[in-house]
Amino acid sequence: MNAAKILLSLALPALLMLAGSKMAFAEPPVDHSGTEEMPKAPYLLAGAPTFETTLVNFRAKYNEANPTQQIGEFRSINEKAANSPLTRAASKINENLYASTALEKGTGKIKTLQITYLPIQGAEEKAARTLAISYMANLMRQFDATLTTEQSVPKVASLIQKGKGQQYYQQEVGAVRFVVSDNGEKGLTFAVEPVKLALAEP
Repeated sequence: MNAAKILLSLALPALLMLAGSKMAFAEPPVDHSGTEEMPKAPYLLAGAPTFETTLVNFRAKYNEANPTQQIGEFRSINEKAANSPLTRAASKINENLYASTALEKGTGKIKTLQITYLPIQGAEEKAARTLAISYMANLMRQFDATLTTEQSVPKVASLIQKGKGQQYYQQEVGAVRFVVSDNGEKGLTFAVEPVKLALAEP
């Protein structure tokens, strides 16, 4: 009996830690709450630049361009580190799809914009994944106005295929980079971030 208690006392903290870390990745933000955890982007570079726009302006332009696939109001997510230079926020789209962002503290300018799909099984899987890719393509078109819907959807699908199983895969296009982060069952994230352009030599 004592041996069983000792084993349980040793295993319980590890199990709780494992469950907690899975929840941080697997649980989408719930509306009307600012205390949820979500994974930090492993690809967000230190000292990365910001887009010259605020979240309010982005959302207004996005929703105007995509009236049938809107993104709702973003709600802030509490940071454990009080000295974090970023403010994080998320917007739940449905039970397995959400948008998120990291903003520069003080200015509110956007460092990264993300659409994350939490894979589901069963009859609704194909429709859920199709909707997720459609939202990702919408986000891509907001930062590459040369693309049509017919061009952006296969482009996102191609990026997802190239980044399959990778912590992150990126592709730079002009002053932005498109990033895919594949965490398997824990979620698939498509992100758009600005690129720090090098100054040309005089």
